Amino acid sequence: MREFKRTDRVADQLQKELAVLIQREVKDPRLGMVTVSGATVSRDLGYADIYVTLLGEQDPERIKENLQVLKRAAGFLRSQIAKRIKLRHVPELRFHFDESVVRGQHLSSLIEEAVSTDRARQEQDDDEGTDEPGEETR
Repeated sequence: MREFKRTDRVADQLQKELAVLIQREVKDPRLGMVTVSGATVSRDLGYADIYVTLLGEQDPERIKENLQVLKRAAGFLRSQIAKRIKLRHVPELRFHFDESVVRGQHLSSLIEEAVSTDRARQEQDDDEGTDEPGEETR
């Protein structure tokens, strides 16, 4: 069995090419700092789901606007990919907002908050357990 499926290799190449194309070739001023975080391709190579994140953007309206810009540019991006990647049929591009990065940042902040609360509680318990520095009460 092969180590990587063809669809995985095509998805990986699409992700790399789209990251460069969106950054350099799409000239729409409404488009923010877009990062292509992932790509999956259907088994028949007919569709490619492209997952993007937006640097510093959390507003749902702004995210929706950026996705609309990418959707309108999909035909142009697809034609540019056809020139760069040797495929018989270039998959139709479907853009999605990748919420995993935002979710990951939220979980990380919750973990940091829990750790700092635990440290403060531990320090408070240590302070209550001693009369003088270095001496414990029994």
